[in-house]
Amino acid sequence: MSINALHSSLSLSLALTSFKFSILESRDCRERKKQAWRGSSCDLSHPSFAPRSDTTEAWPPFHTLRRKMTVFGHSGGGFLTGKQVFPVDCEAEVSQRLLEASHSGDLKSALECIADPFVDVNFVGVVCLKAKRTEVLLRDESAGEVRVEYEEFKTEVTALFLAVHTGNVALVRKLLSIGADVNQKLFRGFATTAAVREGHLEILEILLKAGASQPACEEALLEASCHGRARLAELLMASDLIRPHIAVHALVTACCRGFVDVVDTLMKCGVDANATDRVLLQSSKPSLHTNLDCTALVAAVVSRQVSVVRLLLQAGARTDIKVRLGAWSWDMASGEEFRVGAGLAEPYTITWCAVEYFEVSGAILRMLLQHLSPNTLHFGRTLLHHAILCGNTGAINVLLNCGAHVESPVKTTGKTEFRPIHMAARLGLATVLQSLIDFGCDLNSKTDSGETALMICAKYKQEDCLRVLAMAGADFGLVNITGQSASSIAVSNRWTLGFQQAVLDAIRARKVPRSSSFQVFSPLMFVARVGDIYALKTLIGQPEIELDYQDDNGLSAVMVTAIEGHVEAFRLLVFAGADVKLSNKYGETAITLSELNQNHDLFEKVMLEFTLEKGNHNAGGFYALHCAARRGDLDAVRLLTSRGYDVNVPDGDGYTPLMLAAREGHGSMCELLISCGANTEVKNARGETALSLARKNGMKNDAECVILDQLARKLVLGGDWVLKHTKGGKGTPHGKEMKMMGALGVLRWGKSSRRNVICREAEMGPSSAFQKNRQRQGGADEPGLFRVVTTKNKEVHFVCEGGLEKAELWVRGIKLITREAIFGKQWEA
Repeated sequence: MSINALHSSLSLSLALTSFKFSILESRDCRERKKQAWRGSSCDLSHPSFAPRSDTTEAWPPFHTLRRKMTVFGHSGGGFLTGKQVFPVDCEAEVSQRLLEASHSGDLKSALECIADPFVDVNFVGVVCLKAKRTEVLLRDESAGEVRVEYEEFKTEVTALFLAVHTGNVALVRKLLSIGADVNQKLFRGFATTAAVREGHLEILEILLKAGASQPACEEALLEASCHGRARLAELLMASDLIRPHIAVHALVTACCRGFVDVVDTLMKCGVDANATDRVLLQSSKPSLHTNLDCTALVAAVVSRQVSVVRLLLQAGARTDIKVRLGAWSWDMASGEEFRVGAGLAEPYTITWCAVEYFEVSGAILRMLLQHLSPNTLHFGRTLLHHAILCGNTGAINVLLNCGAHVESPVKTTGKTEFRPIHMAARLGLATVLQSLIDFGCDLNSKTDSGETALMICAKYKQEDCLRVLAMAGADFGLVNITGQSASSIAVSNRWTLGFQQAVLDAIRARKVPRSSSFQVFSPLMFVARVGDIYALKTLIGQPEIELDYQDDNGLSAVMVTAIEGHVEAFRLLVFAGADVKLSNKYGETAITLSELNQNHDLFEKVMLEFTLEKGNHNAGGFYALHCAARRGDLDAVRLLTSRGYDVNVPDGDGYTPLMLAAREGHGSMCELLISCGANTEVKNARGETALSLARKNGMKNDAECVILDQLARKLVLGGDWVLKHTKGGKGTPHGKEMKMMGALGVLRWGKSSRRNVICREAEMGPSSAFQKNRQRQGGADEPGLFRVVTTKNKEVHFVCEGGLEKAELWVRGIKLITREAIFGKQWEA
């Protein structure tokens, strides 16, 4: 035999020997298991537990024994080359299969596993379990919703736990009959816990009869209070294994979750509704998440469980209890409030708790107020003050409907005094303020410092509250002990825009702000300063509004608009009939005040339009014709002159319309005014004339030309004394009255027809021949010298008084009249 064959034969022999030993060892284990199932005690002195002769180890206890078999593996070479040994735990394997069968509800497979003598009925294995889970979803001002969800996770279980979880009654009975431990505690609780969680009443009865322990029953009761299992809770309470404090905890928990039937069941089973227990209280508004010793009633109130509160009160639950759940504290001397956080304020009664944790329908608070007064003081305050501090309008309405005093003052150890309306105004609670107003509170009640709610709004810049008070008719004419009004406080507090907006909103809503003293506050003056057109339109026409009211300084609304530059507001008041002739204590009118504004021309335009429409002459110092002339408005001037306006009346500064038109350079306007009879020679107190004003523009303009033409025309047509030179300058000059015959264009200086000439030319100064002839006598360059040339080429020299300027007028007038005689009066076109 070869060496390789011998090696293979030896390996096979060793393998068979090892396998035989494993079989013998398995038989030995089986016998010991059978002894355990028969109920015999495990005596370590029994021969079967004696150490084997071929090993130094003692046999372990029976419950750790497992049927083992050895699996060999090799990689190449001989039969035993690279041998690896893997022990297989057959008891764990069959027990795990029992778990899987129990989990899937496969009763047949489970019974087969139970029949296996190696199965461990209390084996703890891991499966992926899908179980119920409850979560409280918090809501603002209403009861939380208990939401049931299923979550799937890996956890340790026994066959009995899984059978209970799946509700397999037959399997539960079988497992219990072969020794399944009913009180085995797992991560997810006892079997009783699973029965309650899944709502298996029959199974719970079986478990109780099978000897469920006190811890198992108590944990199951707490689970029933979380899941709302009333019948199961009743069954557990009947077991007489529930200690009183556990039952109270279950009651308080059920109250938090709103399980009325569970609460009712527990109380019928004798649980004390007035006992306290430490429980987690939660709220979203106000925010609360704290463990607190409280009664079932407190838990139900905080959790806003209306039906539970009703049941507890019907059962006689005490209401004379105090709980530390408040988030507000205050100084007893000054009344100043501090937010300290939920549960940190002084203990208060259950009604205060119901206010702070108000339920939206108000049912809880109403039920409690049937047992307790809403006006009982707590550190100087009533429930109404607390509801305002919490900003809860719903609670305030309930309290007021249930008899709370709307004017109840805050009591302090100092002199501080304020009322609910003052609190609401200071805190900026507009809806609360409206509720107090609706229940008839005094809008104008004052604090110890004389401040009204309006003044407090201005002080703390509460625009919405100010608007509510204004629309409700609060008095803006009151002052505090320092003489300040709501409007003056807003100004000193740099809050004019917010104050203005609130008051204007009220006026736009056709609510005229009330004022007992227009000297303190006048709605019309206020709107005039702001310049709001819509609000002004609302006020105009109201019976209580006087358009011409004047304040201490004599200012009227129209004056204020002129000062502030509000042109459209000014227009609205003027056309509504406001008197612009009124003067303040400094003698100023709306017109004179408007002249100081940079938009004075716009104000003038308004007055001009008003005058054109209404026909008032020089109303309040406004000179419509002068304004139209200065502005160059030809149509307005034609209309005004047609109504009889005098073109030569000076304004307050002594200017005539022609002067103003000339100053502005309006040539066409000057022509129109002159055609209407304007006097070009009028002088004001400054010695100014229309011509001098026209020349102030610098360069020669149309106005100057028009005025010069008029002066020249007037001069030559009216005539004047002149010196006439004879014999071409050789003779002695003598005086003549010279003038022109306008229609004929004839220059006349005597009665003889020879002295009636038609001029072909008129020029300033002497001719060359005249200068030559006057060399001896002198006077060739005499001021005021001018000459004319007749149509018969006769040259005549004249000297006028007034010098060069008047000579120029003579020349200008002669040319103008001659031209008009020939071509007609085209200047009128």
